[in-house]
Amino acid sequence: MKIAVCLKQVQARDAVLKINSAGTWIVSADVSFVLNEPDIYALEEGLRLKEKHGGELLVASLGPARAQQALKEALAKGADRALHLDDPAFEGLDAYGAAQALAKALAPEKPDLILTGLQSDDLGLAQTGVILAEFLGLPHSTIIMEIEVQEQSLPSTSLREAEQRRSLKVKRELEGGWFQWLEIPLPALLTIQSGINKPRYATLSGIMKAKTKPLKKLTAAALGLMPADLAPRQKILKVYVPVKKARAEFFEGSPKEIARRLVDKLRNEARVV
Repeated sequence: MKIAVCLKQVQARDAVLKINSAGTWIVSADVSFVLNEPDIYALEEGLRLKEKHGGELLVASLGPARAQQALKEALAKGADRALHLDDPAFEGLDAYGAAQALAKALAPEKPDLILTGLQSDDLGLAQTGVILAEFLGLPHSTIIMEIEVQEQSLPSTSLREAEQRRSLKVKRELEGGWFQWLEIPLPALLTIQSGINKPRYATLSGIMKAKTKPLKKLTAAALGLMPADLAPRQKILKVYVPVKKARAEFFEGSPKEIARRLVDKLRNEARVV
């Protein structure tokens, strides 16, 4: 089984963020970056599938030079090789543009399974994975909490030789504590929910082996992409820090009336119930 995992670097959660002068994004010059948390779980799930069913695990990341840190971390954990999509044309891409670039990079690889994190910790759009699946013409499912590989043996006939066919049985997380089981043919793409597994740490030997594993750099030109192809279809208008307002409100009346008003506030204003 050939598995590809898409990775993204995001700002560390404890980083002190400053908004740029245009008010459209943060200043990244002095910010530390880490591997996106849902992608860590996607990588771990890919490693487990590879260890159980054999094959190759490829990782891909789109970003500047610092993105190699994420790829090397994945190689140290057990990935076999990496693709780094690095080009000034890739800066500021929206989900559509990022998915398009990743599709161009992964299409020649013909993976049996592509895994992405459910969403990125910085934007939280949860769009790149499903758009990538559409670009590649793959069946896909989202918010995956469990993956089972199913194998079916097809006997030989006068028209074909015997073969093994694989499909996936996956568990999706729905709202309200509900789950859904689906069967998906391969090749396919899945977006992975955090908590599906317990991610491993890279070992010292893994870190040493990662130094000799292939890490290929791909530019927009190498992928046959022009700047016009990558023009964003979505635009961030404003990034700002919410203003916190402390406010206390007192309810008077009977316990029943107070309870009714409290529930109404929690449901319609705070939107927590």
